[in-house]
Amino acid sequence: MKKIIVVSVLMLFNLLAYCQEPILSNIGSRIGSFGNSSGNSNSRDSTKKKTNTKLDTLGFERRDDLADSISLSFKYMDSVRKNYLDSSINDFDKYYSVPLSYQYLGNNGAAAFSLLFKPLTKIGWDEGFHAFDIYKYKLSNTKFYKTTGPFTSIGYQLASGKEQMVQALHTQNPRQNINFGFEYKLVSAPGYFVTQNNNHNSFRFFNTYQSKFKRYNVAFVYISNVIKASENGGITFDSLLLEPTKKQRFSIPVNLGNAGLFQSNPFATSVKTGNIYRERILFYRHGYDFGKRDSIAVNDSTTEYLFYSRLRLQHTLKISTNTFEFTDGNVDTNYYKKNYNKIVNNKDTFRLFEKWKVLSNDFTVVTYPDIKNSAQFLMAGATVETIKGEILTNQYNFYNVFLHGEYRNRTRNKLWDLLLKGELYLNGINAGNYNVQANVGRDLGKKLGFVNFYFNNVNRTPSFIFDNRSAFNLGNTNSFKNENIVSFGAEANNKFGTFGFNNYLLTNYTYFTNLYKTEQYNKPFNLVQFYASKKIKLKKYWFYYADATAQIINNTAPINVPLLFTRSRISYEKTAYKNLRLSAGVEMRYYTAYKAPNYSPLMGQFVVQDTFVIKNKPDIAFFFNFRIKSFSTYIRMENMNTLSFQNGFGFKDNNFAAPHYPTQGRLLRVGIRWWFVK
Repeated sequence: MKKIIVVSVLMLFNLLAYCQEPILSNIGSRIGSFGNSSGNSNSRDSTKKKTNTKLDTLGFERRDDLADSISLSFKYMDSVRKNYLDSSINDFDKYYSVPLSYQYLGNNGAAAFSLLFKPLTKIGWDEGFHAFDIYKYKLSNTKFYKTTGPFTSIGYQLASGKEQMVQALHTQNPRQNINFGFEYKLVSAPGYFVTQNNNHNSFRFFNTYQSKFKRYNVAFVYISNVIKASENGGITFDSLLLEPTKKQRFSIPVNLGNAGLFQSNPFATSVKTGNIYRERILFYRHGYDFGKRDSIAVNDSTTEYLFYSRLRLQHTLKISTNTFEFTDGNVDTNYYKKNYNKIVNNKDTFRLFEKWKVLSNDFTVVTYPDIKNSAQFLMAGATVETIKGEILTNQYNFYNVFLHGEYRNRTRNKLWDLLLKGELYLNGINAGNYNVQANVGRDLGKKLGFVNFYFNNVNRTPSFIFDNRSAFNLGNTNSFKNENIVSFGAEANNKFGTFGFNNYLLTNYTYFTNLYKTEQYNKPFNLVQFYASKKIKLKKYWFYYADATAQIINNTAPINVPLLFTRSRISYEKTAYKNLRLSAGVEMRYYTAYKAPNYSPLMGQFVVQDTFVIKNKPDIAFFFNFRIKSFSTYIRMENMNTLSFQNGFGFKDNNFAAPHYPTQGRLLRVGIRWWFVK
């Protein structure tokens, strides 16, 4: 770790010298302009090359940094809104794999849950494993780029305990009508306790194509997620954390895999006791448009073809394969008997396994009432879905048939943003599921900002893990009704900050009552959230960022959440030497005491418990972030709140993520992000 600090300091001094070189003085503003670019591909402001009118004179030609600039924008899957890259450096959430509103089980890559309640509203087929979702690439967060030049982003993080994280992105338009790119993410964390190592690999390839006359369009995505997470069931006795002989955390006994040898090797990716999830998604969408053609003569030899769509016929093919496996090669028979009422021979390897393949074909018709506004459309379609499962020696075949429709209108003056959407499952294993959604947004000007109201009603079949046919349903014979969730809320975003509320009304809520038993709460119950976010200028270069959420719920509901969640930052922010942007300060996260959910390693589920109250100290971290042109670095010293003088000096007074799952002690993170344009 001393080597890491020395290298970081040397790198800092080297970059401080580099940032004063005037020949590259415009690159920082060029990268910074990504967040403010208009994104119009017809605009040449960010790409044109200025000519030198003094080429005939003797001397040096001054480099024009704008000649290397690019215009880059992206849209999310099924979104009409154009977005731009964010080059700010004052928020660690932009770098890290786990948002600060989430709590993971003591190690990067471990199972995680949100401290701010949000119900699962996915209708239709759902296997039920979501504890590792935040580490995965998803179709919903796939970005389709449009760029005037090749763009590459590389990120690397190294932390105490040999934790590593790698992120890479490349995208380019070889032609104006073709874009492709790929993303890669690696999370590798050996952890501090026995059987805590995690290793996740995610890969995503994306490609879009539009024909010369803009009638035919294609979107293709391939995603691979491999989750390897060792499970130790938590430590046996919490009091051992403060023992002077237990400063090396691997010497503290754990509930699962305790017979395994501790390895702090980030390249040791095998899981002897834990969960291995594999997911592969192939997505292909193509459509043909009918409408009005037009063209613009750019110059004598170049013509830009335009097309105003009236009707689109669209087909979508999606193939997804998921495998879920729990394996234990160091069986403790007492643990299984006590916690799962299951007799397991300690000479055997215990294993649970499921594999699912889902094939869906969707046919959709889209009409555009306003020929000059592609963000206003009416869509209707039908989907046929086949589901094949392998559960140990059993084979299962299911299907679904459902209809969906959508009306969307983001007006050309950008004052209104409307969405009406509905889905209904007509037949199949999830027959009767439906989703009705409405959003209304209005821009009220610079003072009042943008206000959005939403309503959502979902009727869904409980996830398959609650079905007694699931390999992960150990002896439950319950037959559950459909869950019903009504959500509504509002948000205002203006110069004063961001303010809003969410209201959730849940009926027939399905949950785990202990590490393996399932139950359904038939009575309706309500949960309300009020939240606010504000940036306050304290002095010339000093800022205070405040985020707070209050959650109110019925006392009898089978959900426990902290009453108050807050995140605060005091940051010194300044631009120095023209190209050096600094953000340094202290960050604090705090949430009130509550009965945090327990975790079931075999199920991969967070479960309700009513005996163990988590009373954590505020999580405190010091940070120093800077950016020089297209190069960003962040340095964080986390969990400073774990300092303790009991039984000697040390950072050993750990907070807890869940019952018997301590978080890390003091942790140093050093990371970089580098953008390349050509």
